[in-house]
Amino acid sequence: MAEFRYGPVELFVIGFEGERPDPSVLSALFDLVESGTVRLLDFVIVSKSESGDVEIIEIEEELDEYGLGNYELAALGITGEEDIVGFAEHVPAGSSAAVVAIELAFVRELAGRLAETGGIVLTSERIPAPVVNAVADLADAELEAAVAEAAAED
Repeated sequence: MAEFRYGPVELFVIGFEGERPDPSVLSALFDLVESGTVRLLDFVIVSKSESGDVEIIEIEEELDEYGLGNYELAALGITGEEDIVGFAEHVPAGSSAAVVAIELAFVRELAGRLAETGGIVLTSERIPAPVVNAVADLADAELEAAVAEAAAED
């Protein structure tokens, strides 16, 4: 199998009130890291003042202060400044966000196996969970209605 150093990486912008994420937000992320599902590569704090001024905090020197002291950030700096500035546009004035680079560790093996067999991923698309769930709920409701209609006809 072809060995890749990293699998696909997702960049998430996680909004929160105040200057640092709530410990429960970090706990949700760390549960996935500890399970081996994802690997935490980079973590940057973006704060936007009420007047719209943006402050970017690279936390590599302050891991303990932000609750990340027990975790290694595997690729600090992988999130480019241009990306961070672009993501800052999504942060509402008077709040903050964490820009988090997460490797989808479980997909690294798939990528290696595809490369080994000559397979090439031509494209991939992520469908957000709220959209998937809304469509699934709609499909379930339509199926239930069809079953009820068929039962009423019998």
